[in-house]
Amino acid sequence: MDDKLNVTYITLDGHVEVGKYRYLYFLVMLTVYILIICCSFTIVGLIWRHNNLHEPMYIFIAALLLNSVVFSTAMYPKLLIDFLSEKQMISYSACLFQFFLYYSLSGSEFLLLAAMSYDRYVSICKPLQYPTIMTKTTVSIFLALAWLVPACQTAVPVVLSAHMKLCNLSLKGIFCNNSIYSLHCVTSKAISIFGVIALLNIGLFPLLFILFTYTRIFVICYRSCRNVRKKAAQTCLPHLLVLISFSCLCAYDIIIVRLGSDFPKIVRLIMTLQAVLYHPLFNPIIYGLKMKEISKHLKRLFCQTNAILCIKSDIRVIVTLVMLIYRHLFCNKSEM
Repeated sequence: MDDKLNVTYITLDGHVEVGKYRYLYFLVMLTVYILIICCSFTIVGLIWRHNNLHEPMYIFIAALLLNSVVFSTAMYPKLLIDFLSEKQMISYSACLFQFFLYYSLSGSEFLLLAAMSYDRYVSICKPLQYPTIMTKTTVSIFLALAWLVPACQTAVPVVLSAHMKLCNLSLKGIFCNNSIYSLHCVTSKAISIFGVIALLNIGLFPLLFILFTYTRIFVICYRSCRNVRKKAAQTCLPHLLVLISFSCLCAYDIIIVRLGSDFPKIVRLIMTLQAVLYHPLFNPIIYGLKMKEISKHLKRLFCQTNAILCIKSDIRVIVTLVMLIYRHLFCNKSEM
């Protein structure tokens, strides 16, 4: 604790040989962070630019990618600083804020995936009622709830934790997650209760709702024609891949608190990195490759970029040839 500033600092003890591999860690994480931002904003830009992508499904995809960018921004800058620092430390207040962003945005992802599953359910199972159900107002309400509900649910444990006495100042992790509860001198029943309520409301219930809607979709598609099954596979498969990936990482994050001491440090580091390294980059790749309309616009964008580069290259060649001809003529005249 810094007595002059009255600030409590937490040591992040989850790093493995950071002194030896600091520049490798830094380069890999910086590259992934740049890729996440570029890939996500490319797809969001395409959705914003093209009118045929101004549909609820694509709006939810854009919201999900923006959520991933904010999530990554809450994690990566601090990780990059830690890799280049001699000591990996964070103030307790900043740790709580990172904890809030980590679980609030994770909960938002579950609720956005739930909204997307409901959108697919209405589109495939009730196509005639789709325009009247999935209106702009409905989409706006879903987006607002997806960000506000997890924020309110996560804020309560954060406020309660801010007033807890700390007996341990070493955190077994590289960022602030559920492991912060191991810092407290005593276990708070109120925090445990609110934590379970938050887990149910922004984790388990949305997951069960998603499984229910996709089960209904698959049952109806099984009874329908081949075209309906093909449409369902094209639009639902990316959502399911993202859901499975994210659910596995969230399950690990919950289990690690109970079994954290049994995991080797290197295994804990690798598994923890998956949440910030793999999944945020997985989202834009999956939606960019598997969503037919987005993939089509991406191909056009890359073709236009290649064409522009080719034109620039041709212009440079022409300019070079003109300069060579001019110099040749000028030199001949001066010799004469």
